[in-house]
Amino acid sequence: MLTKRIVPCLDVRNGVVTKGVKFQNNVDIGDPIELAVEYSEGGCDELVVYDITASAEGRPIDIEMVKEVARVVHIPFAVGGGIRNLEDMYQVLLAGADKVSVNSLAVDNPGIIREGARIFGSQCIVLGMDPVKTNDRAKFPSGYEITTRGFRNHTGMDALNWARTAEDLGVGEIVVNSVDADGTRDGFELNLTKMIAEGVGIPVVASGGAGTCQHLIDVFKLAHADAAIIASMLHMDDYTIASIKAELDEAGVPMRKKW
Repeated sequence: MLTKRIVPCLDVRNGVVTKGVKFQNNVDIGDPIELAVEYSEGGCDELVVYDITASAEGRPIDIEMVKEVARVVHIPFAVGGGIRNLEDMYQVLLAGADKVSVNSLAVDNPGIIREGARIFGSQCIVLGMDPVKTNDRAKFPSGYEITTRGFRNHTGMDALNWARTAEDLGVGEIVVNSVDADGTRDGFELNLTKMIAEGVGIPVVASGGAGTCQHLIDVFKLAHADAAIIASMLHMDDYTIASIKAELDEAGVPMRKKW
C-alpha cells in the first residue's frame, strides 16, 4: 500500500512565513528557512513554499530563498508564486526545487503545462487550484468554480473540468486548495477533494482546513487524497510531525517513516 504524505506549507510574504484565513487577516509566523529545517528534521515527507505576493507585485519568485531552502533540507520540496514562464520554471528547478507549482499562470496559459511537462517532466509540474463553492450547477457541474489571484478573480471555469484538462496537458500532481476551508481549521472539504481524486488518475493533494489529526484521517480514508498540506497545525505548535504521524499510523493510515 502506498504511504500517504504530510506536507507542511510555508506561505512567505516579505521574507516571513505568514498564515491567514481564506487569504485574509494574515499573521506573521517566523523565518521560512528556520521552519523549513524544523519541519524537515521533524519528519515531514515534503515541503511546499509559496511566495504569495510575487504575482501580485509583478516580480519573479525569490530565487535566493529557494536556493537557501534547497541547501538546508534533504527532502523534496515544491515552490510556487511568481512563476511567469518556462524560464522561471527552469530557474526554480536549477535552484534546487523538485517541483514547480503553477496556478494563475496555468489558467491564463494552459499550454505552459504541456511545455513544462515536455521539457522538465510531468513529475516536476504541479497544478495548484483554488476552487470556491457555487450553487450555479448549470454553469459549474461540479459545484465549484476555479478562482485565481488569491480568490480575487473568478474564472468561470469548472473545477473538475479544469483538473481533467490539466491532467490531459501533462500535469503530474494537483493541489486542491478549498477557498472556503482555507485557514479555518474546521476540516478539509471532503466532497471537493474526493471528487477531484476520483476524477483524475494522478496524485491529488488536499489543502485548506486541516486542524486536527482526525481531519487528516478523514481526507485520506474518505476522500482518497494522496497527500495533505498542513500549516496552522504546526505553526501554532499544536502538533508535531511525529505526533501527527503516530496518530495516523494508529488509525491505519500508512505513513512513511522519517527520512
